[in-house]
Amino acid sequence: MSSKLKKEIFEWVKTIAVALVLAAIITSVVAPTIVSGESMYPTLKDKDYLFVNKLSYKTKDPKRGDIIVFKTDLVDYESGKKKDLVKRVIALPGEHLVIKDNQVIIDGKVLKEDYIHDAYTDGDIDIIVPENHIFAMGDNRPNSGDSRQANLGPINEDEIIGKVVVRLYPFNTIGTVK
Repeated sequence: MSSKLKKEIFEWVKTIAVALVLAAIITSVVAPTIVSGESMYPTLKDKDYLFVNKLSYKTKDPKRGDIIVFKTDLVDYESGKKKDLVKRVIALPGEHLVIKDNQVIIDGKVLKEDYIHDAYTDGDIDIIVPENHIFAMGDNRPNSGDSRQANLGPINEDEIIGKVVVRLYPFNTIGTVK
């Protein structure tokens, strides 16, 4: 084998190794996800392609209003795999949350929610959010499976994958997500 060929092979191996290291670093920091359904309408739409910051909550706690992706035990009927959900943080650990008369009340104050679709939130909830948990709901309340349902309930903070930071697709809506 000629030294020129050895040098060429070494350059290819080096390039591939650098690409693999960069890919590993990037995937440990961000994760792509695709919105499935209309539960976050009008903020997010079906098939929106998002980047999730996986390091967001390593050094700080979730805040009310953050849009997060989290793991669930719910199963996707098509794939048979457990589903990750995209929802908005509504109540934080230790807060008293009441949902009644189509209003969300936290620690006695009505939550102002300019981002929701329709002007009401159905449900009859009266809980203290457990420590290390958050209460999350979709922005399209009538069409959202979220913490209001018994099969989901408050979300353990350990199940949070990260905070949605950027929408990449469709291209006419590229930008940060709030």
